[in-house]
Amino acid sequence: MLVREAFVLVGPTASGKSDVGHLLAERMQAAILSADSMLVYKGMDIGTAKASRRERGHIPYLGVDLVAPDQVFDVWQYLQLVGKQMAELPPGMPLIVVGGSGLYVKALTQGLDTCAAASVTRKHWEGIMADKGIEGLQDVLRERNADALLALADPMNPRRLIRAIEQSYHASSSGAEPRRTWKENGDRIPFVGLLPDNDMLRDRIARRVACMYETGLLEEARGLRNEYATLSETANQAIGYAEAFAVLDGQITVKEAQERTVVRTNRLAKRQRTWFRHQADVTWLSPAAEHDISKLAIDIENIWRENGSVQLRIA
Repeated sequence: MLVREAFVLVGPTASGKSDVGHLLAERMQAAILSADSMLVYKGMDIGTAKASRRERGHIPYLGVDLVAPDQVFDVWQYLQLVGKQMAELPPGMPLIVVGGSGLYVKALTQGLDTCAAASVTRKHWEGIMADKGIEGLQDVLRERNADALLALADPMNPRRLIRAIEQSYHASSSGAEPRRTWKENGDRIPFVGLLPDNDMLRDRIARRVACMYETGLLEEARGLRNEYATLSETANQAIGYAEAFAVLDGQITVKEAQERTVVRTNRLAKRQRTWFRHQADVTWLSPAAEHDISKLAIDIENIWRENGSVQLRIA
């Protein structure tokens, strides 16, 4: 079990949390752990508003570029990979979790039990079967538990292989808490969130989408198609990329793609706001258009100092 103290900054997409989080990391000499389900994909940079390579050059960024976009990926795999990255951080280095993917934030701060993990990863193992066949599943089980593979009555049966893999994760999981979907981790988890007013957020989203096309989103989408024969369903339908691919296929115009991306992004922001309001205890800050980012960072740091850090537990 890896245990690490962290501070958490959340908010809907385009709320400004990435810029503020980066400034806070510079001020606190901290690392950033991204809790964003799209930043995990390599090569998907412009459409996800990923921090630049220059920014990632002097601030450690975890949870970014974890997997190729043709691979099936889930929150359980995310926890395993970022757990390894966290273990490599210098002792005592502050850690700031920044993200808008509620499931990822909740998994980091409250954990997934083995039952939830098995159901979450089922699609992952099915994706392995689709991509690499029976031998792919056999390789996974062989690495996890070679004896379990030898004991299977029918090692060519994908359902039995997947079940055996899930059982291997269940057997290696520590702790004996009663089974439930989420494990409790304290009565109150102190998050700080950025929540601009609706008009400001809509404007930020529109400007971000326009900037993505100006800085080469279509070229990035074309490059992904050239590099990978197929993309995972999640990557292929990602906001911004699905529309860019439609432009490349001659199905819609650039203007239509931008309009659709803005609509989908606004819907995502609304879902994120709703999720955090109902699922988490957040101290919200509502930055104005003229808000000084340095002043905002100071306000957040003061709230963190008052509320204390969050304990991340990754099995």
